Amino acid sequence: MSREEKESKSQSQQRKMVRTYLDDLPQGDEALLRADALKSRKERKLLPDGCSSNTLYRDIMRIAWPSLVELFLASLASMVDMIMVGNINEEFFHVISDHAIGAVNLAAQPKFIFVSLIIALNTGITAAVARARGAGDHEKANNTLRQGLVFSFLVCVFGSVVGFVFARPLVSFMANGGLSQATMDMGVTYLQIQMLGFLTMGISSTFTAALRGTGNSRLPMIYNIGANVFNVIGNYLLINGHFGFPAWGVAGASLATVVGQGIATVWAIMACRTGKYYFTIHPSDFFKGFKLDMEIIRRIIKVGTPALGEQLIMRVGIILFTRQVTSLGDIPYTTHQICMNIQSMTFMMGQALAVSSTTLVGQSLGKRRPDMAEHYSRRCSNLGVVIGVIMGLFFAFFGKYVVALYSDTPEVIAASIPIMIILGINQPIQTPQFVLSGSLRGAGDTRSTAIITFVGVLLLRPIVAKFTIAALGVIGAWLAISADQIGRTIVVRYIYGRGKWKKIAL
Repeated sequence: MSREEKESKSQSQQRKMVRTYLDDLPQGDEALLRADALKSRKERKLLPDGCSSNTLYRDIMRIAWPSLVELFLASLASMVDMIMVGNINEEFFHVISDHAIGAVNLAAQPKFIFVSLIIALNTGITAAVARARGAGDHEKANNTLRQGLVFSFLVCVFGSVVGFVFARPLVSFMANGGLSQATMDMGVTYLQIQMLGFLTMGISSTFTAALRGTGNSRLPMIYNIGANVFNVIGNYLLINGHFGFPAWGVAGASLATVVGQGIATVWAIMACRTGKYYFTIHPSDFFKGFKLDMEIIRRIIKVGTPALGEQLIMRVGIILFTRQVTSLGDIPYTTHQICMNIQSMTFMMGQALAVSSTTLVGQSLGKRRPDMAEHYSRRCSNLGVVIGVIMGLFFAFFGKYVVALYSDTPEVIAASIPIMIILGINQPIQTPQFVLSGSLRGAGDTRSTAIITFVGVLLLRPIVAKFTIAALGVIGAWLAISADQIGRTIVVRYIYGRGKWKKIAL
């Protein structure tokens, strides 16, 4: 090992960088890029000398497993959150527990409109940091996080004010005249508290996006687990009131979530203050301000603007779809939302593999190794298919028992059985779709992912739902979701197969 390699390894260990096979490869050049462009489909499948599929799978799982644990526990916390809301003291609060579940999910859709702004920003941050990390430019990666925090602060302050002030009209719009006044009132309270804590959510998610761009998914796992643990404890103390704490019902559940996010934010800032985790962000920087770097801002905007379009398309499509379901009434809507919450748990493996794919593709292209970007993304997709089949079988056969954890209402459980079968069938379709979309985002091709989302969520899902919901009720809504997943999978495989994403410059 040369002196330069020893110094590089020492620096990576000091900064707790996640090393992969990619770090040991030489930087690509123009000759390699030309050779890669001329390869046949068969030649593109050949690995570099000394590399094996097992090595690449280990790299993928080294990044994916902390994200998987984090996402699983976040989904589990969300599930527990809803279950605990579903066990609200009906006599004390004079509400029906199923209506409380509906209220929480009713408020979630308007909230995600504002969350979309942060997701778009963070997509640009992850891609830019990954490129800088692949190119070995530590200072540029650090400055990217700084610029991202400035944007995140401004977006969150704007979102907090607008979301809080317009909470009631937003919730009323979502209810679409199909839900009770009690459900809407609880939804307004839940949303207003969420928007008051929107800033902490935005800051912590920006740290998470930047850390994942370096390949470090372990630290976000740790502080997000801490946030979720506090959320569950806070729910227990504040929903029905225990150990002398007040019983605040749905408002208590919302407050517990906000405080948990605040804990994650402080944890992330303190962990990244010394450079131990690659970045060096001092708490005092938040008071002194950050110097704008227009080159980095341009990179973030280049990736983030189409990502924002994708997120807005997603939100508009889901809002239109949700309004169609809410018109069915409280029980069908509650059934739908319970199944949607369970579905969000099935996303976790696809999202974890997408984190790996985004990171490794971005770093590979930053190192000018498009061949490695393709090798990593294909293997992430292969894992997604296998895991999708396993999850699909579980939910198709045992889904109704999971639903029973949320609600003991016979009508809800009966209506959920065919929905869980549909959800199971969707798994092998949606999981690899998440992975390939993550690959495109890692390359900075957020324009294509916006097109994919437009086709599925804004066209197929609402249009199909218009006919299937009228004929089959809430089951028809899930047939529309299937049409959406199939459509998006077809389009993402076509765009990925063209290979233009490997040539995008940031």
